[in-house]
Amino acid sequence: MASRIVVAGVSSLAVHLPVSGFPVTYEPVVSPPWVDTGAGGAGAQIATILRTLGDDVELCTVVGEDPVGAVLRGQLRSAGLDGPSVVEGPASSQCVILVAPDGRRMVYPHLSVVNAVQYPEERFVEALAGADLAVLTNTDFVRALLPPAVLLGVPVAVDVNVIADLDEAYYQPWLDVADIIFCSHERLPCPPREWIAEVLTRHPGAAMAGVGCGPRGSVLGLRDGRLVTAGAVAPLGVRNTSSAGDSLFAAFLHGWLATGNPVEALSDAVVFAGWRIGHRQPTSVTLGADDLARLRSRHPVRVSLGWWDGGE
Repeated sequence: MASRIVVAGVSSLAVHLPVSGFPVTYEPVVSPPWVDTGAGGAGAQIATILRTLGDDVELCTVVGEDPVGAVLRGQLRSAGLDGPSVVEGPASSQCVILVAPDGRRMVYPHLSVVNAVQYPEERFVEALAGADLAVLTNTDFVRALLPPAVLLGVPVAVDVNVIADLDEAYYQPWLDVADIIFCSHERLPCPPREWIAEVLTRHPGAAMAGVGCGPRGSVLGLRDGRLVTAGAVAPLGVRNTSSAGDSLFAAFLHGWLATGNPVEALSDAVVFAGWRIGHRQPTSVTLGADDLARLRSRHPVRVSLGWWDGGE
């Protein structure tokens, strides 16, 4: 049975542009060997992945009344996501993603045009009816939607991305209500195990906390003290790591809701994310659940179990 999931977050028109490396060297004119444009933004990406994996997904997002918005609407419609919870704003979000030959990326998101919009709470409450999970991304216009999700008793999953400090005020509203917390390793001040222990100790309402560790895979801590480490898999090599975190997060949520087994879900997630970053424009490709199962059977994941709380 498909899980019903509500995703609230940004939909952007994303331009992927190759560069020779970081830092970028100045040149007055550069003719890139390729440029790819497509749907981006955490909200649209997570919703698209979940829907393709077979979940019943409602996307709460803002799309502008501008030419970019017309393109985004078409892309969301093709993905089956242009529903009543896609509301109009004065302008659409866009982002530019620079991609180095080793797959590293630098993202320039322009979010102010959608963060200025007050998303209609009643529309969000309607979307939450019968939901198994609310995925509430950490963009400004979603902040006001946290209390309704909590009041309605819908479990909340958040990805706080490149967080570096649990005391950072911006992230507190999301951390305070989340049942599932994910983030990237890129700016963490300590090893993932220590970070997970701190998250789960300071936020006792959270059932689990995960960290995407790039070429080292992913680490997941569970409320019962278990620590799961899944090694990285890259079936096609690494071409573009943009949206790797969204891919890991979304695939994990799908697997966990479908099976109730966080260890299996994390293994599926690292395979899915590793496959996706092997594409020049990973935001344009995804897998169905059957295809993911076949891919994982060909690319087994190294899993180790331990404890984040010092248990035996």
